[in-house]
Amino acid sequence: MTSQTTSFSGLPHRLIQQGLLDAESIQLALQQARQEKTSLIKQIVASGKLTARQVASAVAEEFGDPIFDLNSFQRDSLVKDLVDPKLINKHNVLPLYRRGSRLFVAVSDPTNLPALEEIRFNTGLNVETVIVEEDKLSQWIEALESETEDDAFSDLDAGLENLDISSNEETEDETQSGADDAPIVRFVNKLLLDAIKGGASDLHFEPYEKTYRVRFRQDGILQTVSKPPINIASKLAARLKVMSRLDISERRVPQDGRIKLKISKTRAIDFRVNTCPTLFGEKIVLRILDPESAKMGIEALGYENDQKQMYLDALHKPQGMILVTGPTGSGKTVSLYTGVNILNTPELNISTAEDPVEINLEGVNQVNVNPKQGMNFSSALRAFLRQDPDVILVGEIRDLETAEIAVKAAQTGHLVLSTLHTNSAPETLTRLRNMGVPSFNIATSVLLIIAQRLARRLCENCKTPVDIPKQSLLEMGFTEDDIANEFTVYGPVGCDKCKNGYKGRVGIYEVVKITDGIARIIMEEGNSIEIADQCRKEGFNNLHRSGLVKAMQGVTSLEEINRVTSGH
Repeated sequence: MTSQTTSFSGLPHRLIQQGLLDAESIQLALQQARQEKTSLIKQIVASGKLTARQVASAVAEEFGDPIFDLNSFQRDSLVKDLVDPKLINKHNVLPLYRRGSRLFVAVSDPTNLPALEEIRFNTGLNVETVIVEEDKLSQWIEALESETEDDAFSDLDAGLENLDISSNEETEDETQSGADDAPIVRFVNKLLLDAIKGGASDLHFEPYEKTYRVRFRQDGILQTVSKPPINIASKLAARLKVMSRLDISERRVPQDGRIKLKISKTRAIDFRVNTCPTLFGEKIVLRILDPESAKMGIEALGYENDQKQMYLDALHKPQGMILVTGPTGSGKTVSLYTGVNILNTPELNISTAEDPVEINLEGVNQVNVNPKQGMNFSSALRAFLRQDPDVILVGEIRDLETAEIAVKAAQTGHLVLSTLHTNSAPETLTRLRNMGVPSFNIATSVLLIIAQRLARRLCENCKTPVDIPKQSLLEMGFTEDDIANEFTVYGPVGCDKCKNGYKGRVGIYEVVKITDGIARIIMEEGNSIEIADQCRKEGFNNLHRSGLVKAMQGVTSLEEINRVTSGH
């Protein structure tokens, strides 16, 4: 035991000494924690090798601090106003209570001395630490952040509930001035806030001959939320165009704009706005661009452990290409931005070409593609290659010219990330060849392909077990081994905490690393079926299989898996 622990000190040494982890596991956890810019404690708990309780007990023994059970503490007793919420989130600490000049703070990692010093400086109090379990600490901090945002929403929502929207007919001249009508302003603001609070991704404002409809896309499904009078359609369009800084008088051609809505002192949400002339007026669609979605971290995206590791390994290669594929709305942008966030350090020069830039990332050089002004993906890529890049993100590979430049960059010392609109990883490889990229270049430049879909998560509050016969499970794609290991399939019910039994979404992924076997098939110009067979032989789950894994874990339902992975 002594020889194993000589190279470690502190908590790693204690974990090995107590027989909780071996030296190899500790080394791997330290390496992954550095890669993901997180603490060793977070990494160990996330890996599932030890429970949060086991780690907390070891930490308490090592550092001589008392261990504290957060479940025994009343949430209402938290001293919320003493410490800035930004510090709480930044340092993963939770102020519990104050005794005179002492502030007791819950931590999972007492070695984070800069955090404690910053809190001491900001409060003027002596900071005393107590050790708590990492998972409970994260849950409490998330709940506290949610309460803070709800308070901000409540302030903004004041006066929006009882709207009095005039139903009088307006003339053309009155329509333009109507953009500043207080009831219209309040109505639009309320819709924007409701969309953010409801977790919507898009808002649709749709005029028809005799009706008007507002729909939100929540968890990937469009739902009608309001049917205002048809005679205010032009006022709603005018108001949205004023907010987006678009030309109010132009109703014959599509326009693009942006809205920034500040919902609290520390948080603002961007909306990407597009107008489109229809038969009965302008349809306006707003896409919600939440910067926080790019900072969720890879743990929150739903990758299985082996898939996550393949993505992280590819991100830390010095050169090559990572391709993310899937239909519109499948979460490709979030997957790419998560990768860029992991790479976003002062040591790397990162440039992105997007159409358009959706989320602003500090430290990343982002370019809006504008073909009308001569700035397309290929010209942006050429410019990047003259600017000493380390990492290049191309919003989408649409043509041979862009594909050839991206491949050349990936072969000459640059890491390239991009997307393609294909249905699966094997189809992505044949799509590149159909574009005209030589097979040898594909085989030698592509490192990893991620095909993905977003499935609705079952509500933890109301999901119910479903009894399915063995034969039906086999027909759905489960194996005899799956059934022998026993698992529970759950279905949706519906309650006051969810929508139709679902709440939120989770990613389903087909992650394929280009191995020697797959590269050989590519160079032999094999088709997507041959590549898919090789992927299966090498143990890469396709989308449907990954979905079945999520169903076995109780994360989503079989109906949802069939909906999003039908045919895959």
